[in-house]
Amino acid sequence: MRVAATSEKARQVMVLLTQIQKQFVQQLITMSTQAGKPNAFEKVEWLRDKGEHGGGLRYQLAVTGLFSRASVNVSQVHFEYSDDKKFTVATALSTIVHPAHPCLPSLHLHISWTLLKNGQSYWRIMADLNPAIVDLSDKQTFDNALRVAAAEYYAQGCALGEQYFNIPALAVHRGVSHFYLEGFNPDCAEFLAFPSNFAETMINAYTEIISDKSKRVKAKTKEQVNTQLAYHTLYFYQVLTLDRGTTAGLLAHDQNDLGTLGSLPAYISRDLLSRWIAKTVAPKDKLITALLAIFPNTNRCAVTEKEKRQIAKIIRDFYKIHR
Repeated sequence: MRVAATSEKARQVMVLLTQIQKQFVQQLITMSTQAGKPNAFEKVEWLRDKGEHGGGLRYQLAVTGLFSRASVNVSQVHFEYSDDKKFTVATALSTIVHPAHPCLPSLHLHISWTLLKNGQSYWRIMADLNPAIVDLSDKQTFDNALRVAAAEYYAQGCALGEQYFNIPALAVHRGVSHFYLEGFNPDCAEFLAFPSNFAETMINAYTEIISDKSKRVKAKTKEQVNTQLAYHTLYFYQVLTLDRGTTAGLLAHDQNDLGTLGSLPAYISRDLLSRWIAKTVAPKDKLITALLAIFPNTNRCAVTEKEKRQIAKIIRDFYKIHR
């Protein structure tokens, strides 16, 4: 049983993010059904310290259809009576959607609110569009939505997003449209208004992109499949070597490893990942080497729950040595 946080603002944030979660999952189901490739989702609950410090609920794909990998997670972790923690309560919506067809872009969306022990609080807001095959009209739709959703924070969020999703070792970015706000307190009368509007606007923009494009894409070609595999390998590399949220989640505890690694794509290229070892700055090159060891000696490798559990252990072992 999950014990809820007592903070009234944390309760309000939890209600909002849970509502967004349910609405988005329903939109994903509707999109997949209308495209003739229906997806089904299953609910998975996880508990932090047997529920004493909260936990979360995620919707993950039970059946592959229009989407090959999707995770829509809402969690709330609290340490209201623990003096050894810097925060009182953290509430988050974290979602990733990877379509099956290479011409349909992936979406990453994260909205979280943290209340610190000193009474200060802040939002963390992210949205990025991740196509394997770039379509400038999709990018324009997403960028336009960001301008509306972010309003006066658009330039700031885009600049920080460019930094966050940069991959220096490979001289590329993950995705084509990036937005990121850290330590953010919007200047509005109701503190829920900005994140609520932001989430709704960006989810609707993504729904528009997928709903329209899924009607027009043709059967995928071998070249497109290979391009998608290469991009998903890049996504895998960025998440496991540079994404601070993923790393922090794995190092904090081992009670939601599958949820924390829910953003990983279904398949990666072992050959491509191995070629990037030489480009990776030490000691992260050792991390990539260790990750490669869990996959079979074939190019196209599945990232299943088994591999995710191994990945979580590898990352924790790595940072015990390389703090």
